[in-house]
Amino acid sequence: MVVGCALVLAAGHAGATGSSVSRAHEPSKSSTKAVTAPPPGSSRYTLLQMNLCLSGFAGCYGKVDYPAGVHEAAARIRAVRPDAVTLNEACRRDVAQIARRTGYQLRFSAVTTAGEALPCIRPAGRGLFGNAVLVKTSVENTDSHDFRVQAGTEWRGWLCVTTRDVDVCTAHLATRSTPEATGNDAQCAELAALLERRAATRTVIFGGDVNRSSTCAPDQSWTRTDVSAGQAPGLQGAYGSGTLRSPSLKVLPARHTDHDVLMVRALLSPASPTR
Repeated sequence: MVVGCALVLAAGHAGATGSSVSRAHEPSKSSTKAVTAPPPGSSRYTLLQMNLCLSGFAGCYGKVDYPAGVHEAAARIRAVRPDAVTLNEACRRDVAQIARRTGYQLRFSAVTTAGEALPCIRPAGRGLFGNAVLVKTSVENTDSHDFRVQAGTEWRGWLCVTTRDVDVCTAHLATRSTPEATGNDAQCAELAALLERRAATRTVIFGGDVNRSSTCAPDQSWTRTDVSAGQAPGLQGAYGSGTLRSPSLKVLPARHTDHDVLMVRALLSPASPTR
């Protein structure tokens, strides 16, 4: 069973690379420039999106040079001090270590293989494989669920964390390889509907590896992607809605994983979201 999972995860990850183009709901030639001084009453909100390749099964794991990948992620968070971090292909105890080192609140959601929990390997003892959200402020609520449509052995899901001002969500969708493309499309549509429902009453920001160049954001949200990344460009996305305005993008290089880091900053207004 473990050998089979290793082959599926390694093949699925390899099929995710190669996309390059991103479509945004709010296109802007200046989206990569720094945000100017925030208007009175508003503040800057920063999100980091990372795919850490920590399972021990995928072909990218050699780059992780464990535990160097964990140390690199923690160092990046300490350097940027974002308001939220979304993490894909993580291990429960590794991200708990990152949270302790950086002083963030952690919520984790396990990803299963054919419904069975998958422990990370090489080395063992690092907890289950899955997705995580780190936030600076206290957590008021957490929701997570598998997508209704699955493709392949790895069952994908979403995770959302409610804080005082912002809901922070993440997901890692199926790849665009031939056996999984239909699942990716269905998961993308479900993710867009989920984010739209939450945005009806809350300010929402999403960061995740959606394994596609086109956006999964609701129509009223902005989109920024890592299309300029040196590794696997265009597959990670960040979406924002409600009181998050004027997003700026920066792609930060990563040495010990196969995706660069997506950093998005936006202006967070205290006003109620537009309905």
